[in-house]
Amino acid sequence: MGIFKIILLQPIFNVLVFLYNTISFHDLGVAIIALTLLLKIIFYPLNRRAIVSQKALQKLQPMIEELKEKHKDDKEKLGAEMMALYKREKINPFSSCLPLLIQLPILIAVYQVFIQGLNGMNLDLLYPGIVNPGSLNHIAFGFFDLSVRSIPLAVLAGLAQYWQTKMLMNKREKRGSMASMMNKQMLYMMPAITIVIGSSFPAGLTLYWFATTLFSAFQQLWMFRGQPKSE
Repeated sequence: MGIFKIILLQPIFNVLVFLYNTISFHDLGVAIIALTLLLKIIFYPLNRRAIVSQKALQKLQPMIEELKEKHKDDKEKLGAEMMALYKREKINPFSSCLPLLIQLPILIAVYQVFIQGLNGMNLDLLYPGIVNPGSLNHIAFGFFDLSVRSIPLAVLAGLAQYWQTKMLMNKREKRGSMASMMNKQMLYMMPAITIVIGSSFPAGLTLYWFATTLFSAFQQLWMFRGQPKSE
């Protein structure tokens, strides 16, 4: 058995089956949502750091645009001024990416767990203390087949992605600036990509994607509570 399976795939699969056997009453949809929430709680410190850093970078965009305009003919000076700005504001421009890179192997493991679990595989990977359910029932909430694609669920995931991205946008950005145009592109591009990819996956994985995006959006909403809406 490979290291990836031992460290990531097997533990996540066992947690999913445990949740399936216990709190979800053999409802795979409920188990997936519970697993998503559990992972969000575990990675809350990393996610919080990434969100705070991303929001801070958004607020700096007007100043960054001014520096780019001021030093457009001197790339070396521009780089030095931007690094000075980041240092002055105590912001690491790469800190919002690091938590995502750390969680990427987890996402790959979750993907494989759902794909193989929905196909009835990997039940031999269960730990001795986990009851083998024989198979995982694909029907969630009494009517929803998680083993087939679901365009409506993919659209919901896309809408959740739009909400999450919209929340991070800085409304005080200069209109017509490069940052403003890129943010608007991301605002619509990410939900579109989510819908396209989500429509091609089994609904079980799309449900996980929808749930994790929704939980992230609510986390942002809670973190930004009390802040002026113009920020």
